[in-house]
Amino acid sequence: MANEDKFKKVISHAKEYGYVFQSSEIYDGLSAVYDYAQNGAELKKNIRDYWWKAMVQMHDNIVGIDSAIFMHPTTWKASGHVDAFSDPLIDNKDSKKRYRADVLVEDYCLKIEAKINKEVAKAEKRFGAAFNKTEFLATNGRVLSYQEKIDTILKRLGQSLEQENLADVKALIEELEIADPLSGSRNWTDVKQFNLMFGTKLGASAESAMDLYLRPETAQGIFVNFLNVQKTGRMKIPFGIAQTGKAFRNEIVARQFIFRMREFEQMEMQFFIKPGTQKEWFEYWKETRLKWHNSLGLGEENYRFHDHEKLAHYADAATDIEFNFPFGFKELEGIHSRTDFDLKQHEKFSGKKLQYFDHEEKESYTPYVLETSIGLDRMFLAVFSNALVEEELDNNTTRTVLKLPAVLAPTKAAVFPLVKKDGLPELAKQIIEDLKWDFNVFYDEKDAVGKRYRRQDANGTPFCITVDHETLENNTVTLRYRDTMEQKRVNIEDLKTIIRAEVDVKHWLMKM
Repeated sequence: MANEDKFKKVISHAKEYGYVFQSSEIYDGLSAVYDYAQNGAELKKNIRDYWWKAMVQMHDNIVGIDSAIFMHPTTWKASGHVDAFSDPLIDNKDSKKRYRADVLVEDYCLKIEAKINKEVAKAEKRFGAAFNKTEFLATNGRVLSYQEKIDTILKRLGQSLEQENLADVKALIEELEIADPLSGSRNWTDVKQFNLMFGTKLGASAESAMDLYLRPETAQGIFVNFLNVQKTGRMKIPFGIAQTGKAFRNEIVARQFIFRMREFEQMEMQFFIKPGTQKEWFEYWKETRLKWHNSLGLGEENYRFHDHEKLAHYADAATDIEFNFPFGFKELEGIHSRTDFDLKQHEKFSGKKLQYFDHEEKESYTPYVLETSIGLDRMFLAVFSNALVEEELDNNTTRTVLKLPAVLAPTKAAVFPLVKKDGLPELAKQIIEDLKWDFNVFYDEKDAVGKRYRRQDANGTPFCITVDHETLENNTVTLRYRDTMEQKRVNIEDLKTIIRAEVDVKHWLMKM
C-alpha cells in the first residue's frame, strides 16, 4: 500500500472505529482540532499511563506534578516565548496560501529521500536474499549523491534559521524551484516570523483584564515549581519532575491529521543535574527513551535519532527520536540538554533564588536540566498507523486488523455468546461481570461469530471469547488471539491469568 493511501486509510479507520473525530464536525469542523472518541480516549489514556509508569513510578528519583495551563504572563517573557517563539512563514502570491518555509524545504528533501527508497526497493528486488541494505546505502553512487544533496540543503536551512537570515531561506526555496503544492506557482513573498502563542485575558472587565497566554509547552510549569517540589519532596540531585498536559500553539500550517494540531498534549520530564554531568545524562536518557519505545514492539527500524544542526541558544546538545510515519520519518520525541538557562531566567525575572544547596559539596548552584519531551498525540498516531495492516489470508480473502500492543489496546477482550438463546447470553454476561473488574471488556451478540471476529480485529481487541453449548457442559470457552487467529479451549477460571499475562504493564516494560 502506498504511503499516501495508507495515511488516508489511517484517518478513515480512526473515524470509522471510534478513535478520532473532527472537532465540531456538525458545524463543518475546526481546522487542526480533533476529538478523541470512545476508543481513542482509552488508547490515549493507556499510552499516557504506560509513559507515567515507566517515567515516574519506576524511578525513585522522579516525581510527577500537574501544573496549571494559565501562568503569570512574565513566565513567558522569562522563557523567551514572547520574543522568540515563532515560525518562518511564507505566502504564495497567486494561491494566497501560507506555508512554513522550513517545512517546504524539508518536504522537498523528503521527495529526494523517496528516490533513495525507490533505489533500495529496486536493488532488493534485483538481489533478493543476498541484498545488504547497509552496504548499498553506503556505496551506491546515486544514493550517495541524493543523500549529499539532502545534507547540504538541510545544513544551509539550519544555518540560515539559526542566524535569522530569512532572506536566504527564501533564496533557498527559489533556488530549489519549490512550488506551491496546490497551485504550482513559484511566486513567493518574503519569509517572515510569526509568533505561535494564543493570547487571552483574565479579569472581570475588559478595562482591568490582564493579558495572558495559553501555555505553548508544559515545561515552564515544572521550572517555576522546581524549589517547591525539591523542598517538599526532600529531593536530592539528580532528580526529575514529570508531567503530562495540554499545550496550545497557533500553528498556521497545521496538517497531517493529529501530527500537528493547535491543541495537543505533551508528556515531559525535566531532569535536574549537577553542572558538568550533562553529557553523561544526555546519553543515558537517549538510550533509556529509545528502550521505552522499543518495548512496545513497533519495530526498531522505524526509529532513528536526528541530531539538531541548529541548537537553541540555551542548549548544548539536542536530538530527536524520529518515527517512520506514513508520511516519512518525523520527530516523535525530543531530548535536550538545556543547561541552566530556564532556572536562571526565572531567577532574573522573578527576583527569587532558584538554586540547590548540595549538602555533600557544601555549596549552592543552579542545576542544569536534561529534558525528554514527547507528543502524546504523535505517539498515538505512531502506534495507530503502525498497527493498521491488511492481511492476505490462506482462503484468498483479506482482513483489516489493528495490531495494537495489547498493553495499550482500548478493549482487552470481547465476549460473544455463539447464539442468542439457550442461556448462552446470560453466561457470557456473567464472564463480562467478572472480567470488567480487571480489564476493559466488551459484549457483542450481533451477527455471525465470524463477522464479530472481524469487527474486533479492526478495533484492535487482542482477545475474543466465545461462549457455546460446550461451555454449559464443561465450563470452557473458545479463546481467539487477534494477531494469529489461533483458537483454543480454556477454562473460564483461567481467563484472567491468560489475559493478564498479555496485557500487564510489567510484562511489557520488562523488555526495556
